[in-house]
Amino acid sequence: MNGKALPPPGAAGPGPAQVLGRPAPLVIAEISANHNQSLSRALELVEAAAETGADGIKLQTYTPDSMTLDLATGDFVIDDPQSPWHGWTLYQLYQKGQTPAEWHAPLFCRARELGLLAFSTPFDEAAVDFLQQFDPPAFKIASFELVDLPLIEKAAATGKPLILSTGMATLAEIAEAVSAARSAGCSELYLLKCTSSYPAPASMSNLLTLPHLAAAFGCPVGLSDHTPGIGVAAAAVALGAVIIEKHLTLSRADGGIDAAFSLEPAEMRQLVQEARRAREALGGVWYGPTPAEEGARRLRRSLYIVDDVHAGQRLTGRHVRAIRPGGGLPPKYRAAVIGRRVRRSVPKGTPLTWDLLD
Repeated sequence: MNGKALPPPGAAGPGPAQVLGRPAPLVIAEISANHNQSLSRALELVEAAAETGADGIKLQTYTPDSMTLDLATGDFVIDDPQSPWHGWTLYQLYQKGQTPAEWHAPLFCRARELGLLAFSTPFDEAAVDFLQQFDPPAFKIASFELVDLPLIEKAAATGKPLILSTGMATLAEIAEAVSAARSAGCSELYLLKCTSSYPAPASMSNLLTLPHLAAAFGCPVGLSDHTPGIGVAAAAVALGAVIIEKHLTLSRADGGIDAAFSLEPAEMRQLVQEARRAREALGGVWYGPTPAEEGARRLRRSLYIVDDVHAGQRLTGRHVRAIRPGGGLPPKYRAAVIGRRVRRSVPKGTPLTWDLLD
């Protein structure tokens, strides 16, 4: 059907027009541990996020003691040689990465002054209670905590929207988490596709999971992205992601726990622009000229008289060619007009139309 937008067959659609009161896609700048143990740097990150055009910032709320035990043996040591934290104990990692409780108030306050959404990931039930005082617009549950159903139930019972990251999770584990959230009262749920490696290779992103995830659980989806650059995130928007979460650092050269898989401010600004452009580009299924193309139709090829022809003369291949612009008959009629007589003299450069022919 020409010039009409049609619904894509079997597609879940691009998702909601707004997420947490902001136009989709919602771009979240994850501060995480990129504060490098400095409140002033954390505040700079909030300000940088606002300057990039991101919609919100996200913190992580935990203490090393709420996360693990202070042991340097066995499973409490990170032995993955591919990990940026290889050789660290879990306790050391969380001690270095934590956002102190007393920082939350100034960070939430500064974010709101700048028009940003401000929320956090609680890593235990006490953190949910702690964060309630700041009235966050949502709670985010990290991939590693997706199997902590009591934590999900605690966050869901607040009545706030939940964003669940699904890195490493099987379909059955996601189903359990979704059921726990909904049973505990969550009515606004978002699922984020995630690859829980740091950094994550683009080849392991499996973005085609996004529409399947949306259809399987009947909720909007997004991406928690640890890949380098912005290409994966922009592609996710084209597949229906309405939330993009990406780590932000002031400078990767400054180092820090998360620096290697974080964006610098200029890159985050580009992500915001390209994610919104990708969302705008989705449109609908459309055949025929769009309003933007109407002027271009004049430049299509069509049949023109390319040599002077006298009245009554028969047209030959020397007289008729398919050229630009598009004022004449479509080129498919060339064979039909060759050999026909013209009714009057026709100068070179005249668009060929049926009324010129006997």
